[in-house]
Amino acid sequence: MLLGCIGDDFTGSSDLANTLAKGGMRTAQYTGIPGGPAGDDVQAGVVALKSRSIEPADAVRQSLAALDWLKRQGCEQFFFKYCSTFDSTAKGNIGPVADALAEALEAHKVIICPAFPGTGRSIYQGHLFVKDSLLSESGMQNHPLTPMSDPDIRRWLALQTRHEVGHIAALAVFAGAKAIAQELSDQQAAGKRHIVVDAIRDEDLIEIGKAAKGLPLITGGSGVALGLPANFGCAPGPVPWASQAGKSMALSGSCSIATRAQVAHHATTNPTHEIIAADVIEGRLTPEIIADWLIGADGIPLAYSSADPKAIKQVQEEYGLEKSSDALEAFFAETAKLAVERGVTRVITAGGETSGAVVEGLGLNMLEIGPEIDPGVPALRASSDLVLALKSGNFGAEGFFEKADRVLRGEA
Repeated sequence: MLLGCIGDDFTGSSDLANTLAKGGMRTAQYTGIPGGPAGDDVQAGVVALKSRSIEPADAVRQSLAALDWLKRQGCEQFFFKYCSTFDSTAKGNIGPVADALAEALEAHKVIICPAFPGTGRSIYQGHLFVKDSLLSESGMQNHPLTPMSDPDIRRWLALQTRHEVGHIAALAVFAGAKAIAQELSDQQAAGKRHIVVDAIRDEDLIEIGKAAKGLPLITGGSGVALGLPANFGCAPGPVPWASQAGKSMALSGSCSIATRAQVAHHATTNPTHEIIAADVIEGRLTPEIIADWLIGADGIPLAYSSADPKAIKQVQEEYGLEKSSDALEAFFAETAKLAVERGVTRVITAGGETSGAVVEGLGLNMLEIGPEIDPGVPALRASSDLVLALKSGNFGAEGFFEKADRVLRGEA
């Protein structure tokens, strides 16, 4: 294995695996830390953790355990993947995990770059934009678990890390890899260990990737991995895929603006069933009821709890944040398990927490990376008769659910 990657959720990990596979690297995604060695043909291994919203100490412990396994596979370079909207609170764990990995790898100039222009995420003057809006005005300020109220990644990261935070501005990035490499060294000399790097185009990310050649640790969204496969002598090529027949279903727990629009669009042509959080918490709605509905419905049935943020906040205030989120995750995990046991062969999910719960509920260990459905979302094969699409809340076009099913069926 050449490149070892640690993702803080399952959708983000599949996003990164998708980028590396498109770049020509033989890539495998592992759900949690594997118990044995990787296959000899794996060039890039992505260990998907469910650590984005847990306590920093637990996230550090899990990430270091993943690092130890990846080291044993012979990796030459390591990548810490977090969301392209830098999902974390002021007391979040991106900084602590980056600190711990940097110290373990003796990495003294660490790229911080969540940019992903293909999905509208760009960094300019250290500020993160979602399309033409600052992160704090994009809807992410209403995220139920990780509300992003400050678009300045330098300030936000400084609240989480023990180290000084530096910055490489867009003009230096536009000058190319040599200029970026020099800026990284200059920032290190000035005492900056974590260095936020501007990027507004894919071309910028490719140059940043070139500049990262030989660095022990890189962190960011999947976009900054665009330039990494070439550093290992890999070239882009088609990603193989085999169609999957059978029964489809979709599950959505994201309350992002993009996902709520996708749910509304899907409801015009396919059966949908809203999951009311209070009904789940108080036991009026069970996984068995929804699994039966999914099996009996035609088309691509969608069960969703993708409510307006105000409704989510009311539930959290009444039942508590941890109780409400844990209840919904457990509900989706059990629903997925029951539906697959009853014959579902194509599973589409929306939302990082929901996707993680579904993967854990299904007991999946490794996912093979297939073709891209929408930017950042690949088709995934879990077994000979089960395929998935795990979508981050903010990703995907309006008709994502139907498009994903076409790709999983091999008809796109």
